[in-house]
Amino acid sequence: MKGCVFDLDGVITDTAKYHFAAWKKLAADQLALQLPAEFETELKGISRIDSLIRILNWGKIRERYNEQQIADLAVQKNDYYLSEIANLTAGDILPGITTLINQLQEHDIQLSLASASKNAPFILKKLGLEKRFDAIVDPAKVAHGKPAPDIFLEGAAEINLRPAECVGIEDAVAGVQAIKAAGMTAIGVGNPQELQQADEVVASTAELSFVLLESVWRRFNN
Repeated sequence: MKGCVFDLDGVITDTAKYHFAAWKKLAADQLALQLPAEFETELKGISRIDSLIRILNWGKIRERYNEQQIADLAVQKNDYYLSEIANLTAGDILPGITTLINQLQEHDIQLSLASASKNAPFILKKLGLEKRFDAIVDPAKVAHGKPAPDIFLEGAAEINLRPAECVGIEDAVAGVQAIKAAGMTAIGVGNPQELQQADEVVASTAELSFVLLESVWRRFNN
């Protein structure tokens, strides 16, 4: 194991609630839709445009919007989101993640971020972690979003490693599918039944450690 490729939301920090608050505001203000709380799971781990299209399809209003209008709505959602996360601090890093990063770097493991969020650099800066990562994938540069493997393949490439030399960490089904499709060892954070494609699942980020990641990697690479 030479590299670790992280997702952001739900792994390093939890901004899902801010994303959904922004989507609910956009839906109410711009689309005259009231998103139910359970719809949040439909948007987990996928890109902004894909999320918006799911909302439009759910509201049965997709045909009313052309590509430019969809792009404009996505920008508006991001503005709502940025105002929501403006007050993020290091206190919003999920339990155990700072310790895990320290352990990985002590063992000379390269760190890469593979998030669908275009705001990842901004969020890492707010958390005080922007200098801890060796690479941050720009999701605009990859052809296909999760569950396609593209962003994790790029995450490995940007730290000059083969996917098989890396462990990926995700909390979303689409993300775990992307890690496995990329040929990486997959660690899931969350519900084992939902994330059953992962090679190992922990209930909380507090359970993550270098020892755990390396042992799982060795189990599937020997």
